[in-house]
Amino acid sequence: MEDTRNRRLRRAEQIVKRMTLEQKVGLMSGKYSLEKLLEDYREGMHYNFSPYGASGCEELGVPGLRFCDGPRGVTCGSGMSTCFPVPAMRGASFDEELEEEIGRAIGKEARAYGTNLFGGVCVNVPYHPGWGRSQETYGEDSFAIGKLGAALVRGVQSEHVIACVKHFALNSIESSRFHVNIGCSERTLREVFLPHFKDCVDAGAMAVMTAYNSFNGVLCGHNRHLVTDILKGEWGFAGFALSDFAFGIKDTVEAANAGLDLEMCNTWHYGSKLVQAVRDGLVDSSQIDDSALRIASAAILVEEEYNSSGKNYTEKVAGCREHRLLALRSAQEGIVLLKNEKNTLPFKKSARKIAILGRLAIEANMGDTGSSCVFPARVVTIFDGISEMLPEAEIAFYDGGNLDHARLLAHGSDLCVIVAGLDHTDEGESVGSPDNKIGGGDRVNGLGLRKEEVDLINAAGAENPNNAVVLIGGGVILASDWIGSVSSALMAFYPGQEGGTAITQVLFGEINPSGKLPFAIPEKESDLPAIDWYALEQWYGYYHGYAKLDKDGVAPLFPFGFGLSYTRFSYSDPKFFVWEGLARAECTVTNTGSREGSEVVQMYAGFKNSSIDRPAKLLRGFDRISLSPGESKRVKISCPLEKLMHYNEESQSFELEHTDLQLFIGSSCAEKDLMSGVLRLS
Repeated sequence: MEDTRNRRLRRAEQIVKRMTLEQKVGLMSGKYSLEKLLEDYREGMHYNFSPYGASGCEELGVPGLRFCDGPRGVTCGSGMSTCFPVPAMRGASFDEELEEEIGRAIGKEARAYGTNLFGGVCVNVPYHPGWGRSQETYGEDSFAIGKLGAALVRGVQSEHVIACVKHFALNSIESSRFHVNIGCSERTLREVFLPHFKDCVDAGAMAVMTAYNSFNGVLCGHNRHLVTDILKGEWGFAGFALSDFAFGIKDTVEAANAGLDLEMCNTWHYGSKLVQAVRDGLVDSSQIDDSALRIASAAILVEEEYNSSGKNYTEKVAGCREHRLLALRSAQEGIVLLKNEKNTLPFKKSARKIAILGRLAIEANMGDTGSSCVFPARVVTIFDGISEMLPEAEIAFYDGGNLDHARLLAHGSDLCVIVAGLDHTDEGESVGSPDNKIGGGDRVNGLGLRKEEVDLINAAGAENPNNAVVLIGGGVILASDWIGSVSSALMAFYPGQEGGTAITQVLFGEINPSGKLPFAIPEKESDLPAIDWYALEQWYGYYHGYAKLDKDGVAPLFPFGFGLSYTRFSYSDPKFFVWEGLARAECTVTNTGSREGSEVVQMYAGFKNSSIDRPAKLLRGFDRISLSPGESKRVKISCPLEKLMHYNEESQSFELEHTDLQLFIGSSCAEKDLMSGVLRLS
């Protein structure tokens, strides 16, 4: 296999040597104009209805690139693609094997629609969880994001589709994303905002998309420090770097000299302008040769490997039963049980009168309707799911507009399900000014629920103690103003096309919840980093999320990694080692409850004794296990010592401090849920 791949790469080199300057630059140019995109909209076609073409040189045998977006699935097609849960929910599963399997399914559907470039590996860290596209990434922790992003890369590329990782880098503001300059220290960049990108590159990702924002005063698409020095130089990235669509670069010479290989999806600054820049001596021809070879190599590799694989996926694979079941499994694993007072859940299926309150219960609510929007054939709402499971029950739905009526319904029912949260009008991708946007943009009005939803929860919860709140949304939702009024609560994210079924299965006990929060939920928003969503200059500090809460000594409402189960797990006999370049924690986990369940065992590394400013602890490993009642398992989690290093700005390198290392193992980031030991690093 490796010999065949090397032969193809050598053939790409020979082809590029024969190319004219115009042909090489042609490989670096997108072929889908904004005018065509607007024309598609006028004709009733959604964004990315068909693949967006780029590159290619037919006369010399270089295939073109055909782009589809993500990351919930393939955005192409007329309503048959599988819509998986958003990555934030997949992050809550902490399941690398499942994420790789989802990647394979996405790769198959991408090929079915004729695409060979999937732009849906989003691994940005939300500096603040109010970012409108937090749903598109795996949570707030760089380590977990890197693990799951790498798994998606492996899965997609196993089906001979180029995986594109985005948005490089520090992209986590929507409202001013085209104009904002993000500043941070080099250490913060290297330790907080880049490691997960490197994990995806190390997994073999063949493409990286730059971001719209600037970093330290330089547009990311023009940023040689990011694209050439770090990505291609230090990390040895052999693939190609492409711009974010339409507005990702603003100058021909600056972008080309930064190492930006491909302008997407249109050509405004490359094409003839780039040819002229080379002839004028403003861009060296060696830069063009390098970019052309990177693109040609990737295109030839995936097309010839696909053609020789014997695979020939048709649109029948899109939305097939196997993929729908995979979407269902992902939703089942990602639902987080936040509260379950007096074992209110699971509900009994013998219930005959059920009140379902809240407008979102009947919405096919899959999240953002921007570039990540996927169009499946069918979406199961929460109301659908409960109705299908309990066809004999009397089910009353009410949107909750009149509190007196909502109280009456809740009081007169055997159980009450209250659905609250967000949809695409609240958060998502935005374009243009706050008055001219697609999607909800950033959550500029705060992280809590609407007042009317808080009032509904408090009112209905007081009338019927047999209740459950189901939270829908792409990230952190504050709960301090209502959580005391309810008996149970689930975080269900945007659970994809099969979400209503999965939520119902958890509510009524067919599935034991096993998701863990991929972010901390604070008591109040002021516990988080300060941010101005409309600023043109924004500084990102070293601390965010659970690391900031730990640093400030602030207890969250729900800690990172937290999630309840319908069974109980005990942790015992911890041991900690540093051996052969690895830090390792192990313990015995026992299911002490009465039913089978899955648990995510987590390892953290602590740096309290460091001579430099470091987090109290950071996630550095996890393992998802399933146990029958009474069953025990010895869980061993390892982490390379390089993942414990800090970046020294003076030496411009990562260093391992010779100090005491504290290792933790347990069920969440909260110290009460962890066992610990101290080891000497040398």
